[in-house]
Amino acid sequence: MKSRLNKVQNQRVERISTSTLVIGIDMAKEKHVAQAINFRGIVLTNRPIMFSNEHAGFEHLKSSIRKLQKMHSMNDVVVGMESTGHYGFNIANWLVNQGISVVLVNPMTTKRNKESRDNSPSKNDPKDALVIADAVSRGFYTPFSPKEEAFRRIRVIVTNREHWVVKSGRIKNRIHRWLDIRFPEYRQAFEDIFTPRSLATLRRFPAPSDVLQLTPEQMVHIWGEYMARPGGVRGRNKAT
Repeated sequence: MKSRLNKVQNQRVERISTSTLVIGIDMAKEKHVAQAINFRGIVLTNRPIMFSNEHAGFEHLKSSIRKLQKMHSMNDVVVGMESTGHYGFNIANWLVNQGISVVLVNPMTTKRNKESRDNSPSKNDPKDALVIADAVSRGFYTPFSPKEEAFRRIRVIVTNREHWVVKSGRIKNRIHRWLDIRFPEYRQAFEDIFTPRSLATLRRFPAPSDVLQLTPEQMVHIWGEYMARPGGVRGRNKAT
């Protein structure tokens, strides 16, 4: 197993040759910062490439990459970025559509190698871009593969579902807490407080004082606003 990992690592290092332009991008919400190096880690940009997170900014990055390739006689490009957040989705997919290779760098790799450039743990966008580029040049990356539209839609749906499941659990816990404080006898009538009848009760007469003002018949009538079959023996017994 270890031999196989070493083989993969060697292949990634060999991917970066003397004719490869390595670009590291530090992602942000509105402005990205890119730095270019060669396979030895020598910086090829006089100043960081700043570009916006929009189509015009992407074109500026592509134009800068082509100029650097021509200037340094490099026919290959690898663009690296951290695999965090959603800021890199658009630029990564756009670059792939332009025929430019994109790879992902583990954020922990970037964090652990911050001192490799200047022997300092300091952090800024141009430095982070260089650290990312360094990691790529040494083979510490994972190839980026764009996902199909159906897969991306499913991932969004799953993420949204997880969000609402967590939020629903929090709201249910708050309702349990309120009932434990204000109406501890409530569970004697409703073992499951999230049934349609119970939710109708909590909506219209949630406190003990509200219940005492109503007759069982009035309670059944109110339940009828939210339920198809509010009465019957079960409904009258529940109201009583």
